[in-house]
Amino acid sequence: MKLVLASSNHGKLEELRGLLAGGGIELLAQSDLGVDDAEETATTFVENALIKARHASRLTGLPALADDSGICVDALGGAPGLYSARYAGEHGNAGRNIDKLLEALAGVPDERRGAHFYCVLVLLRHAGDPQPLIVEGEWHGRILHARRGEGGHGYDPVFLDPGYGQSAAEMELSLKNGLSHRGKALAALKQRLAGGL
Repeated sequence: MKLVLASSNHGKLEELRGLLAGGGIELLAQSDLGVDDAEETATTFVENALIKARHASRLTGLPALADDSGICVDALGGAPGLYSARYAGEHGNAGRNIDKLLEALAGVPDERRGAHFYCVLVLLRHAGDPQPLIVEGEWHGRILHARRGEGGHGYDPVFLDPGYGQSAAEMELSLKNGLSHRGKALAALKQRLAGGL
């Protein structure tokens, strides 16, 4: 089955391809099909994911998978949340986003640095699908005081999983995929797809 991923984020594409490996699903990047990113104008993760999936499906004629995700920090009232990718102003500049987050949490002690990654996945069979498949996942941890690790993408270098004592950027990919918000959401989606699309 061919699905178009409604994102131009190559880190996200590779992560999702890895998680879908062996499942009979071929994930195509919308950018490879000449589709630009949709404008995310909604105020919730699920609405933004629906906007992205409809846009990609309409322009390609394929079923579309969209992810909307972010990091929600307790001490910041859930920010950056929906605006995680553009927290520092420029969309997708992970380095600047992390710098701004660390600055916002300067002086905040460990016990008040709780945070969680959140992911919602939306699968549309076609652009007008009235009954999209919607699943979600969360990964709880806390924000470190400085970056650790070279792997992953986005906020991974400053997100600590307390159970393993590692940042998301220090983890082996197989471990991260089993713990992550996106991994949990995708596992739920695969379970829903077990009976077919």
